[in-house]
Amino acid sequence: MTDIRTCLKENAPLLFDGAMGTYFAALPGRAGERCELGSLTHPSEIKGIHRAYLEAGCRAIKTNTFTVGTDLARGDINTAQRIIAASSQLALECAEPYGAYVFADIGPAPESRELRRAENYCRQADLFLEQGVKHFLLETLPSDHGLRKLAQYLKARCPEAYLITSFAVSFDGTTREGDFGQTLLRRAAALEEIDAVGFNCVSGPHHLLEYIRGLDAGGVALSVMPNAGYPTVQGRRTVFQGTPDYFGQKLAEIVQAGASIVGGCCGTTPAHIAGAAKALAEPRRITVSVSSGGAPEPRSAASANTLAKKLDGGRRVIAVELDPPVDDDIAFFLEGVKTLRDAGADAVTIADCPIGRPRADSSLLACKIKRELGIEPLPHMTCRDRNLNATKALLLGLSIEGIHNVLLVTGDPIPSEDRDEVKSVFNFNSRRLAGYVSGLNETLLRTPFRIFGALNVNAKNFGQQLRIAQEKEENGVSGFLTQPVLSREALENLIAARKTLKGHILGGIYPVVSHKNACFLNNEIAGMRICDEITALYEGKSREEAEDVAVAVSARIAGEIAPYTGGLYLMTPFKRVALMVRILREIQGTAS
Repeated sequence: MTDIRTCLKENAPLLFDGAMGTYFAALPGRAGERCELGSLTHPSEIKGIHRAYLEAGCRAIKTNTFTVGTDLARGDINTAQRIIAASSQLALECAEPYGAYVFADIGPAPESRELRRAENYCRQADLFLEQGVKHFLLETLPSDHGLRKLAQYLKARCPEAYLITSFAVSFDGTTREGDFGQTLLRRAAALEEIDAVGFNCVSGPHHLLEYIRGLDAGGVALSVMPNAGYPTVQGRRTVFQGTPDYFGQKLAEIVQAGASIVGGCCGTTPAHIAGAAKALAEPRRITVSVSSGGAPEPRSAASANTLAKKLDGGRRVIAVELDPPVDDDIAFFLEGVKTLRDAGADAVTIADCPIGRPRADSSLLACKIKRELGIEPLPHMTCRDRNLNATKALLLGLSIEGIHNVLLVTGDPIPSEDRDEVKSVFNFNSRRLAGYVSGLNETLLRTPFRIFGALNVNAKNFGQQLRIAQEKEENGVSGFLTQPVLSREALENLIAARKTLKGHILGGIYPVVSHKNACFLNNEIAGMRICDEITALYEGKSREEAEDVAVAVSARIAGEIAPYTGGLYLMTPFKRVALMVRILREIQGTAS
């Protein structure tokens, strides 16, 4: 058999088979059965599927092993070994008379404490190599976690191995974990151990064709394997209605757009592959895609973001947090924002359903105060309550309304008593959400978001917090708002953060309002630490006396953290806006 690299140079494109899983499920009596176990329980049917695709004209087939990573993640090594051994031999036996290539099919592995994703991939690679399979397709990936390690491990064990890496992107180019396909493509192509990169699944042929136009595969082969179309439910069955002729035509256009490896994913039958083989055999007519929208409008300059402009210009800023209302009475909130604005606050931050309890939406409030009061809002956005689609829709709405600063946080968990009725989403954590917003900045938004993150200076293992903060910066975070600095340890951690991080830091200040308040915060609120010295100052104090202490302590802390911060992040306790005004005036008077 011709070496696959030579084959691609001389005879591109290379046509793969279609979807083993959906084809097997459509066989009589097989709906609901696990396809991969079919290699053990119904080997003749699996061989029949392989041969049907080979007769249709494909020159490469995938082993029936897409979900084996799940077995390994559960610790079921025996089942994984048996499936890989049987599936490899069935595919090799079927491919040999046709001179076709056999690719080890590896799907996305679950991440588990017992077996990390990279190790899972490497174990599968070992099992396939034992069976004599040297071509690999790592497909339907939502991220590139574990990819580098697998690629290096595979080529160290078998230098002649051929590795295709394929990511699953929706029509807008994002994966289910919030990564952007073009970013993943670029990173994968930069790994010298990877031979081909591309996309498969989720999207139909039209959307993948449009998506790959203009993408740079970095000098490696481009692989594209779309679904037959988009699924619909008929009765109790999920079916794909894309016709073979249409699929074949689109695959030929995908080759014209730069792909040298093509095939089918969900819903693609031998008829679809036959349609592709026919279309690819015809003389190609080069078509040029012309955009009807004209040149894209230039992105707005960052100067449109007044908060960012102040920070980048070296001016110290003060952001004040005011919790959103729990009902639809907004009068107090609006009056509070207006008072804080007039007292000198540069921005108002708005929490996103703090401690998992529902409040008025922070983003809608941000739009309202920007429009009506002219102050720069900084809405918080959690990963807890929205999936990827809802997050993107909200970000687009914010940008349309002129809101270009967001504070991204993972989010407090839903209170335990509500979990039966209220479900968290957590599609990703704040680092991955930051990477997603950064991708939107680069690919879609005319005016980019300035991304802020949270920094817990009260964490017991602050070294770990710093490492997480550095990851956030790698994903596009340009500034941090810290938890309150109310202890010597917090101040020391803040100093360490300033030495380590590149972005702007707004030092957190929370005015403790009573001895009871201090005890409660220390014992029941995560991320808070109030030293005994400050707590003792409130003992025996009346409300008025305690507020005097709060003003004095807050002003003192503001002075202590000034050399290590680009401004302050003040948190309003119990709607006490008048107290915040006193603190603002005291801080501004001290600074002047």
